[in-house]
Amino acid sequence: MAAQRQKIEFTNQAGEVLAGALELPSEKPKAFALFAHCFSCSKDIAAASRIARRLAERGFGVLRFDFTGLGHSEGDFANTNFSSNVDDLVSAADYLREHYEAPTLLVGHSLGGAAVLAAAPRIEESKAVVTIGAPSSPDHVIDQFHAHREQIEVHGEAEVSLAGRPFKIKKQFLDDLNTHSLDATISKLKRALLVMHAPGDATVSIDEAKSIFEKAKHPKSFISLDTADHLLTRKADAEYVAEQIAIWAARYLPQAHEGEATQVRPAKGHVRVHEENHKFLRRIETDDHTLYADEPLKVGGDNLGPDPYEFLLTSLGTCTSMTIRMYANHKKWPLEDLIVDLSHRRDHCADSADCPDTDKLLDIIEREITLVGDLDEGQRARLLEIADRCPVHRTLENDIVVKTVLV
Repeated sequence: MAAQRQKIEFTNQAGEVLAGALELPSEKPKAFALFAHCFSCSKDIAAASRIARRLAERGFGVLRFDFTGLGHSEGDFANTNFSSNVDDLVSAADYLREHYEAPTLLVGHSLGGAAVLAAAPRIEESKAVVTIGAPSSPDHVIDQFHAHREQIEVHGEAEVSLAGRPFKIKKQFLDDLNTHSLDATISKLKRALLVMHAPGDATVSIDEAKSIFEKAKHPKSFISLDTADHLLTRKADAEYVAEQIAIWAARYLPQAHEGEATQVRPAKGHVRVHEENHKFLRRIETDDHTLYADEPLKVGGDNLGPDPYEFLLTSLGTCTSMTIRMYANHKKWPLEDLIVDLSHRRDHCADSADCPDTDKLLDIIEREITLVGDLDEGQRARLLEIADRCPVHRTLENDIVVKTVLV
Protein backbone atom coordinates (compact mmCIF):
# COMPACT_ATOMS: atom_id res chain seq x y z
CA MET A 1 0.00 0.00 0.00
CA ALA A 2 1.20 3.51 -0.80
CA ALA A 3 2.71 5.59 2.02
CA GLN A 4 2.18 9.27 2.81
CA ARG A 5 4.47 11.50 4.85
CA GLN A 6 3.48 14.19 7.34
CA LYS A 7 5.78 16.70 8.99
CA ILE A 8 5.10 16.90 12.70
CA GLU A 9 6.49 18.72 15.72
CA PHE A 10 6.33 17.88 19.42
CA THR A 11 7.85 19.21 22.61
CA ASN A 12 10.43 17.30 24.63
CA GLN A 13 10.67 17.29 28.43
CA ALA A 14 12.90 20.38 28.37
CA GLY A 15 10.31 22.35 26.40
CA GLU A 16 12.27 22.27 23.12
CA VAL A 17 10.48 21.60 19.84
CA LEU A 18 11.59 18.44 18.04
CA ALA A 19 11.01 17.89 14.34
CA GLY A 20 9.65 14.60 13.06
CA ALA A 21 8.31 12.83 10.00
CA LEU A 22 5.35 10.50 10.29
CA GLU A 23 5.01 7.88 7.57
CA LEU A 24 1.45 6.57 7.26
CA PRO A 25 -0.02 3.84 5.06
CA SER A 26 -2.98 4.68 2.82
CA GLU A 27 -5.27 2.68 5.13
CA LYS A 28 -5.60 2.53 8.91
CA PRO A 29 -2.19 1.53 10.32
CA LYS A 30 -1.84 -2.01 11.65
CA ALA A 31 0.38 -0.65 14.42
CA PHE A 32 2.61 2.34 15.17
CA ALA A 33 6.38 2.21 15.35
CA LEU A 34 8.95 4.64 16.75
CA PHE A 35 12.32 4.85 14.99
CA ALA A 36 15.53 6.13 16.67
CA HIS A 37 18.34 7.21 14.33
CA CYS A 38 22.06 6.65 14.83
CA PHE A 39 24.43 8.83 16.90
CA SER A 40 24.92 12.36 15.44
CA CYS A 41 22.72 11.44 12.45
CA SER A 42 19.21 12.71 11.75
CA LYS A 43 15.77 11.41 10.87
CA ASP A 44 16.56 12.07 7.20
CA ILE A 45 19.54 9.71 6.91
CA ALA A 46 18.87 7.38 4.00
CA ALA A 47 18.52 4.24 6.13
CA ALA A 48 15.95 5.84 8.44
CA SER A 49 13.77 7.22 5.64
CA ARG A 50 13.92 4.02 3.58
CA ILE A 51 13.10 1.74 6.50
CA ALA A 52 10.24 3.98 7.66
CA ARG A 53 8.79 4.29 4.18
CA ARG A 54 8.93 0.55 3.51
CA LEU A 55 7.34 -0.24 6.90
CA ALA A 56 4.56 2.20 6.03
CA GLU A 57 4.05 0.37 2.74
CA ARG A 58 3.65 -2.79 4.83
CA GLY A 59 0.89 -1.13 6.88
CA PHE A 60 2.75 0.42 9.83
CA GLY A 61 2.62 4.03 10.96
CA VAL A 62 6.22 5.10 11.65
CA LEU A 63 7.45 8.20 13.50
CA ARG A 64 11.12 9.15 13.06
CA PHE A 65 12.43 12.39 14.49
CA ASP A 66 15.58 14.42 15.08
CA PHE A 67 16.98 14.10 18.58
CA THR A 68 17.54 17.38 20.45
CA GLY A 69 20.13 19.60 18.76
CA LEU A 70 20.22 17.58 15.53
CA GLY A 71 18.59 18.04 12.14
CA HIS A 72 15.65 20.42 12.39
CA SER A 73 15.07 20.02 16.13
CA GLU A 74 15.70 22.78 18.65
CA GLY A 75 18.32 22.61 21.37
CA ASP A 76 22.10 22.45 21.64
CA PHE A 77 23.66 19.08 20.85
CA ALA A 78 26.50 19.86 23.26
CA ASN A 79 24.04 19.84 26.14
CA THR A 80 22.47 16.51 25.21
CA ASN A 81 23.46 13.02 26.29
CA PHE A 82 22.20 9.44 26.21
CA SER A 83 19.67 10.16 28.96
CA SER A 84 18.19 13.07 27.01
CA ASN A 85 17.92 10.86 23.91
CA VAL A 86 15.92 8.33 25.91
CA ASP A 87 13.73 11.14 27.26
CA ASP A 88 13.16 12.34 23.67
CA LEU A 89 11.94 8.87 22.70
CA VAL A 90 9.50 8.87 25.60
CA SER A 91 8.24 12.31 24.49
CA ALA A 92 7.79 11.01 20.93
CA ALA A 93 5.79 8.07 22.28
CA ASP A 94 3.65 10.49 24.29
CA TYR A 95 2.93 12.44 21.07
CA LEU A 96 1.83 9.29 19.24
CA ARG A 97 -0.30 8.20 22.19
CA GLU A 98 -2.07 11.57 22.31
CA HIS A 99 -2.62 12.09 18.59
CA TYR A 100 -2.73 8.56 17.11
CA GLU A 101 -1.87 5.40 19.04
CA ALA A 102 1.00 4.56 21.36
CA PRO A 103 3.85 2.78 19.59
CA THR A 104 3.94 -0.97 20.09
CA LEU A 105 7.11 -1.40 17.98
CA LEU A 106 10.41 0.34 18.80
CA VAL A 107 13.24 0.33 16.24
CA GLY A 108 16.71 1.76 16.86
CA HIS A 109 19.75 2.08 14.59
CA SER A 110 23.25 2.04 16.14
CA LEU A 111 23.21 4.10 19.38
CA GLY A 112 19.50 4.55 18.67
CA GLY A 113 19.23 0.80 19.24
CA ALA A 114 20.67 1.18 22.72
CA ALA A 115 18.28 4.07 23.29
CA VAL A 116 15.14 2.08 22.39
CA LEU A 117 16.28 -0.71 24.72
CA ALA A 118 16.57 1.84 27.54
CA ALA A 119 13.27 3.55 26.63
CA ALA A 120 11.15 0.40 26.26
CA PRO A 121 10.34 -0.03 29.98
CA ARG A 122 9.11 3.59 30.04
CA ILE A 123 6.79 3.05 27.04
CA GLU A 124 4.28 0.69 28.59
CA GLU A 125 2.47 -0.18 25.35
CA SER A 126 5.65 -1.30 23.55
CA LYS A 127 5.65 -5.02 22.85
CA ALA A 128 8.50 -5.52 20.38
CA VAL A 129 11.98 -3.98 20.09
CA VAL A 130 14.38 -4.09 17.13
CA THR A 131 18.06 -3.12 17.25
CA ILE A 132 20.07 -2.56 14.05
CA GLY A 133 23.86 -2.50 14.34
CA ALA A 134 23.51 -1.48 17.98
CA PRO A 135 26.08 -1.56 20.80
CA SER A 136 25.28 -3.51 23.95
CA SER A 137 26.27 -0.51 26.08
CA PRO A 138 25.90 3.20 25.24
CA ASP A 139 29.50 3.98 26.28
CA HIS A 140 30.61 2.17 23.12
CA VAL A 141 30.07 5.48 21.31
CA ILE A 142 33.14 6.89 23.10
CA ASP A 143 35.26 4.96 20.60
CA GLN A 144 34.20 7.47 17.95
CA PHE A 145 36.07 10.28 19.72
CA HIS A 146 38.49 8.32 21.89
CA ALA A 147 41.44 10.48 20.78
CA HIS A 148 39.74 13.52 22.37
CA ARG A 149 38.74 11.85 25.62
CA GLU A 150 41.63 13.18 27.68
CA GLN A 151 41.01 16.72 26.42
CA ILE A 152 37.32 16.43 27.32
CA GLU A 153 38.17 15.11 30.79
CA VAL A 154 40.73 17.86 31.47
CA HIS A 155 39.13 20.88 29.79
CA GLY A 156 35.50 19.92 30.12
CA GLU A 157 34.80 19.85 26.39
CA ALA A 158 36.31 19.33 22.94
CA GLU A 159 35.29 19.74 19.33
CA VAL A 160 35.31 16.40 17.54
CA SER A 161 34.61 15.36 13.98
CA LEU A 162 31.78 12.85 13.53
CA ALA A 163 30.91 11.70 10.03
CA GLY A 164 32.83 14.69 8.68
CA ARG A 165 30.93 17.26 10.77
CA PRO A 166 32.15 19.14 13.87
CA PHE A 167 30.39 18.52 17.18
CA LYS A 168 31.11 19.82 20.67
CA ILE A 169 31.28 17.02 23.23
CA LYS A 170 31.17 18.00 26.90
CA LYS A 171 32.33 16.06 29.93
CA GLN A 172 28.74 15.69 31.07
CA PHE A 173 28.17 13.55 27.97
CA LEU A 174 30.91 11.13 29.08
CA ASP A 175 29.72 11.16 32.67
CA ASP A 176 26.19 10.33 31.58
CA LEU A 177 27.34 7.45 29.37
CA ASN A 178 29.27 5.96 32.26
CA THR A 179 26.13 5.87 34.43
CA HIS A 180 24.26 3.64 31.99
CA SER A 181 24.48 -0.13 31.92
CA LEU A 182 21.92 -1.95 29.80
CA ASP A 183 22.66 -5.41 31.17
CA ALA A 184 19.77 -5.46 33.62
CA THR A 185 17.45 -3.63 31.22
CA ILE A 186 18.05 -6.19 28.46
CA SER A 187 17.67 -9.19 30.76
CA LYS A 188 14.38 -7.80 32.14
CA LEU A 189 13.07 -6.35 28.87
CA LYS A 190 9.87 -8.45 28.87
CA ARG A 191 9.37 -7.63 25.20
CA ALA A 192 10.05 -9.55 22.02
CA LEU A 193 13.53 -8.63 20.73
CA LEU A 194 14.99 -8.78 17.24
CA VAL A 195 18.73 -8.16 16.91
CA MET A 196 19.93 -7.28 13.39
CA HIS A 197 23.63 -6.89 12.67
CA ALA A 198 26.13 -7.24 9.82
CA PRO A 199 29.04 -9.60 10.58
CA GLY A 200 31.47 -7.21 8.90
CA ASP A 201 30.20 -4.02 10.58
CA ALA A 202 33.36 -1.91 10.95
CA THR A 203 31.77 0.60 13.36
CA VAL A 204 30.02 -1.64 15.86
CA SER A 205 31.40 -5.17 16.14
CA ILE A 206 29.16 -8.19 15.74
CA ASP A 207 30.29 -9.08 19.28
CA GLU A 208 27.97 -6.31 20.52
CA ALA A 209 25.01 -8.06 18.91
CA LYS A 210 26.10 -11.32 20.53
CA SER A 211 26.21 -9.61 23.91
CA ILE A 212 22.69 -8.19 23.52
CA PHE A 213 21.30 -11.50 22.31
CA GLU A 214 22.89 -13.54 25.10
CA LYS A 215 21.63 -11.19 27.83
CA ALA A 216 18.08 -11.15 26.50
CA LYS A 217 15.47 -13.71 27.40
CA HIS A 218 13.06 -15.30 24.94
CA PRO A 219 11.32 -14.42 22.74
CA LYS A 220 14.39 -13.20 20.88
CA SER A 221 15.60 -13.48 17.29
CA PHE A 222 18.71 -12.64 15.30
CA ILE A 223 19.02 -11.75 11.61
CA SER A 224 22.39 -11.41 9.92
CA LEU A 225 22.66 -8.46 7.53
CA ASP A 226 25.39 -10.19 5.53
CA THR A 227 27.52 -7.64 3.64
CA ALA A 228 25.61 -4.51 4.70
CA ASP A 229 27.64 -1.59 6.04
CA HIS A 230 26.92 0.06 9.39
CA LEU A 231 24.81 2.90 7.95
CA LEU A 232 22.89 0.64 5.54
CA THR A 233 23.82 2.95 2.69
CA ARG A 234 22.64 0.51 0.01
CA LYS A 235 18.92 0.85 -0.63
CA ALA A 236 18.46 -2.91 -0.93
CA ASP A 237 19.93 -3.45 2.55
CA ALA A 238 17.63 -0.89 4.20
CA GLU A 239 14.57 -2.29 2.47
CA TYR A 240 15.54 -5.84 3.40
CA VAL A 241 15.74 -4.72 7.04
CA ALA A 242 12.26 -3.20 6.82
CA GLU A 243 10.75 -6.29 5.20
CA GLN A 244 12.20 -8.58 7.85
CA ILE A 245 11.01 -6.29 10.66
CA ALA A 246 7.47 -6.28 9.23
CA ILE A 247 7.37 -10.06 8.98
CA TRP A 248 8.85 -10.59 12.44
CA ALA A 249 6.78 -7.93 14.23
CA ALA A 250 3.46 -9.33 13.02
CA ARG A 251 4.10 -12.37 15.22
CA TYR A 252 4.26 -10.26 18.37
CA LEU A 253 1.80 -7.44 17.63
CA PRO A 254 -1.76 -8.78 17.66
CA GLN A 255 -3.11 -5.60 16.10
CA ALA A 256 -0.84 -6.11 13.10
CA HIS A 257 -3.13 -8.93 12.05
CA GLU A 258 -6.29 -6.78 12.11
CA GLY A 259 -7.93 -6.71 8.72
CA GLU A 260 -6.22 -9.96 7.75
CA ALA A 261 -8.50 -12.32 9.64
CA THR A 262 -10.96 -12.48 6.74
CA GLN A 263 -8.18 -13.36 4.31
CA VAL A 264 -8.13 -17.15 4.41
CA ARG A 265 -4.69 -18.59 3.80
CA PRO A 266 -4.28 -21.15 1.01
CA ALA A 267 -5.30 -24.73 1.71
CA LYS A 268 -2.67 -27.39 2.34
CA GLY A 269 -0.76 -28.08 -0.86
CA HIS A 270 -1.71 -24.74 -2.40
CA VAL A 271 0.37 -21.58 -2.83
CA ARG A 272 -0.78 -17.98 -3.29
CA VAL A 273 1.48 -15.24 -4.71
CA HIS A 274 0.78 -11.56 -3.92
CA GLU A 275 2.30 -8.52 -5.61
CA GLU A 276 4.18 -6.46 -2.99
CA ASN A 277 5.22 -3.66 -5.35
CA HIS A 278 5.00 -2.79 -9.02
CA LYS A 279 8.48 -4.18 -9.65
CA PHE A 280 9.32 -7.80 -8.83
CA LEU A 281 8.90 -8.29 -5.07
CA ARG A 282 6.30 -10.98 -4.40
CA ARG A 283 4.85 -12.37 -1.16
CA ILE A 284 4.30 -16.12 -1.22
CA GLU A 285 1.75 -17.66 1.14
CA THR A 286 1.27 -21.30 1.97
CA ASP A 287 -1.05 -22.74 4.58
CA ASP A 288 1.37 -21.91 7.41
CA HIS A 289 4.26 -19.88 5.99
CA THR A 290 5.12 -16.61 4.28
CA LEU A 291 8.12 -16.21 1.96
CA TYR A 292 9.37 -13.54 -0.43
CA ALA A 293 10.67 -13.74 -4.01
CA ASP A 294 12.39 -11.01 -6.01
CA GLU A 295 14.73 -10.47 -8.91
CA PRO A 296 18.39 -9.39 -8.59
CA LEU A 297 19.44 -5.75 -8.88
CA LYS A 298 20.94 -6.24 -12.34
CA VAL A 299 17.53 -6.92 -13.88
CA GLY A 300 15.64 -4.20 -12.00
CA GLY A 301 14.67 -5.99 -8.79
CA ASP A 302 15.66 -5.14 -5.22
CA ASN A 303 17.15 -8.57 -4.41
CA LEU A 304 14.96 -8.97 -1.31
CA GLY A 305 14.44 -12.68 -1.87
CA PRO A 306 15.43 -15.62 -4.08
CA ASP A 307 14.48 -15.41 -7.75
CA PRO A 308 12.00 -17.93 -9.26
CA TYR A 309 14.68 -20.31 -10.55
CA GLU A 310 16.38 -20.26 -7.15
CA PHE A 311 13.07 -21.37 -5.66
CA LEU A 312 12.93 -24.17 -8.24
CA LEU A 313 16.40 -25.34 -7.22
CA THR A 314 15.46 -24.95 -3.57
CA SER A 315 12.49 -27.27 -4.04
CA LEU A 316 14.60 -29.98 -5.65
CA GLY A 317 17.51 -29.51 -3.23
CA THR A 318 15.44 -29.67 -0.04
CA CYS A 319 13.45 -32.67 -1.26
CA THR A 320 16.68 -34.46 -2.23
CA SER A 321 18.23 -33.77 1.16
CA MET A 322 15.13 -34.87 3.09
CA THR A 323 14.75 -38.07 1.09
CA ILE A 324 18.39 -39.07 1.60
CA ARG A 325 18.17 -38.31 5.33
CA MET A 326 14.97 -40.27 5.75
CA TYR A 327 16.49 -43.32 4.04
CA ALA A 328 19.79 -43.10 5.96
CA ASN A 329 17.97 -42.78 9.29
CA HIS A 330 15.75 -45.75 8.43
CA LYS A 331 18.83 -47.84 7.66
CA LYS A 332 20.64 -46.44 10.72
CA TRP A 333 23.64 -45.57 8.56
CA PRO A 334 26.30 -43.19 9.98
CA LEU A 335 25.40 -40.18 7.83
CA GLU A 336 26.59 -37.20 9.89
CA ASP A 337 25.76 -34.46 7.41
CA LEU A 338 24.85 -33.93 3.77
CA ILE A 339 25.07 -30.95 1.44
CA VAL A 340 23.22 -30.55 -1.86
CA ASP A 341 24.53 -27.95 -4.35
CA LEU A 342 22.43 -27.14 -7.40
CA SER A 343 22.69 -24.95 -10.48
CA HIS A 344 20.55 -24.42 -13.58
CA ARG A 345 21.42 -23.59 -17.16
CA ARG A 346 19.93 -23.88 -20.64
CA ASP A 347 21.96 -25.51 -23.43
CA HIS A 348 21.29 -26.36 -27.03
CA CYS A 349 20.36 -30.00 -27.54
CA ALA A 350 22.92 -30.72 -30.26
CA ASP A 351 25.03 -33.01 -28.09
CA SER A 352 22.23 -34.60 -26.08
CA ALA A 353 20.93 -38.06 -26.91
CA ASP A 354 17.79 -37.24 -24.92
CA CYS A 355 16.86 -34.34 -27.15
CA PRO A 356 16.38 -35.25 -30.83
CA ASP A 357 15.43 -31.68 -31.83
CA THR A 358 18.84 -30.00 -31.83
CA ASP A 359 17.34 -26.55 -32.35
CA LYS A 360 15.65 -26.57 -28.95
CA LEU A 361 17.12 -25.55 -25.63
CA LEU A 362 17.47 -28.17 -22.94
CA ASP A 363 17.07 -27.22 -19.26
CA ILE A 364 19.91 -28.77 -17.27
CA ILE A 365 19.98 -28.92 -13.48
CA GLU A 366 23.31 -30.01 -12.05
CA ARG A 367 23.13 -31.51 -8.57
CA GLU A 368 26.19 -32.24 -6.47
CA ILE A 369 25.73 -34.24 -3.27
CA THR A 370 28.26 -34.32 -0.43
CA LEU A 371 27.84 -37.13 2.10
CA VAL A 372 29.69 -36.77 5.40
CA GLY A 373 30.17 -39.83 7.62
CA ASP A 374 31.79 -43.23 7.90
CA LEU A 375 29.88 -44.71 4.95
CA ASP A 376 31.21 -47.50 2.75
CA GLU A 377 31.13 -47.30 -1.05
CA GLY A 378 28.00 -49.41 -1.27
CA GLN A 379 26.11 -47.14 1.10
CA ARG A 380 27.23 -44.03 -0.77
CA ALA A 381 26.16 -45.53 -4.11
CA ARG A 382 22.76 -46.45 -2.67
CA LEU A 383 22.16 -42.97 -1.26
CA LEU A 384 22.99 -41.51 -4.68
CA GLU A 385 20.31 -43.74 -6.19
CA ILE A 386 17.85 -42.66 -3.53
CA ALA A 387 18.48 -39.00 -4.48
CA ASP A 388 16.91 -39.67 -7.88
CA ARG A 389 13.80 -41.04 -6.18
CA CYS A 390 12.85 -37.88 -4.31
CA PRO A 391 9.26 -36.79 -5.16
CA VAL A 392 10.23 -33.42 -6.64
CA HIS A 393 12.85 -35.09 -8.87
CA ARG A 394 10.18 -37.43 -10.20
CA THR A 395 7.78 -34.55 -10.74
CA LEU A 396 10.34 -32.63 -12.78
CA GLU A 397 11.01 -35.68 -14.96
CA ASN A 398 7.30 -36.20 -15.67
CA ASP A 399 5.36 -34.51 -18.45
CA ILE A 400 3.92 -31.53 -16.57
CA VAL A 401 0.66 -29.87 -17.64
CA VAL A 402 -0.01 -26.35 -16.28
CA LYS A 403 -3.66 -25.37 -16.47
CA THR A 404 -4.32 -21.63 -16.18
CA VAL A 405 -7.72 -20.02 -15.62
CA LEU A 406 -8.68 -16.37 -15.16
CA VAL A 407 -10.54 -15.77 -11.87
